[in-house]
Amino acid sequence: MIHLRPLLITALFLFGSLTAVLAQYKVEPREGFTPQIGLMVDMMEELKERITESVKDLDQEQTDFLFDENANSIGAMIMHLIANEAYYRIETLEGRQWTEEESERWMEAASLGEAARQRFKGKPISHYLKLWDEERQRSLEGLKTKDDEWFSSEIDEGFNAHWVWFHVMEHTAVHMGQIDLVKSRLPEK
Repeated sequence: MIHLRPLLITALFLFGSLTAVLAQYKVEPREGFTPQIGLMVDMMEELKERITESVKDLDQEQTDFLFDENANSIGAMIMHLIANEAYYRIETLEGRQWTEEESERWMEAASLGEAARQRFKGKPISHYLKLWDEERQRSLEGLKTKDDEWFSSEIDEGFNAHWVWFHVMEHTAVHMGQIDLVKSRLPEK
């Protein structure tokens, strides 16, 4: 006969332990930013840290791995995230479009596809992570100069700066899943 009381006590203990661990995770405004921007920055940084932790030890073969002819490598996807952030940083924080030089630098990464598969290979994962760190620093410096009124203001018909930076965060989360998929398909070593 199964005694329910020990099972209940065990279940409550495990639930309590899990709750204590999960309670350590909070979304809070990052220092140096207005409250709403600080919350967005906290979430963006959390996603970037998760991806960085997930890929930082990849070797060259893993960084460049394509699991089929239509796939993108992890290096190319990180370049794509950087290009996406650069585009929205320039548009929202600098109030302009990409220059011709910026477009040449970022367009293949922004579009992905065959050109990106050819261009973004042969560099260590640290190369891509360093570029992301540099772009993120520019974003954070720009966001520190803005306030929550700006964040909620309409920057074009139908969308505001908050939505744009939410999109940067959302885009990162989507590609985090794709990066995890590629990692799950890496050949065994």
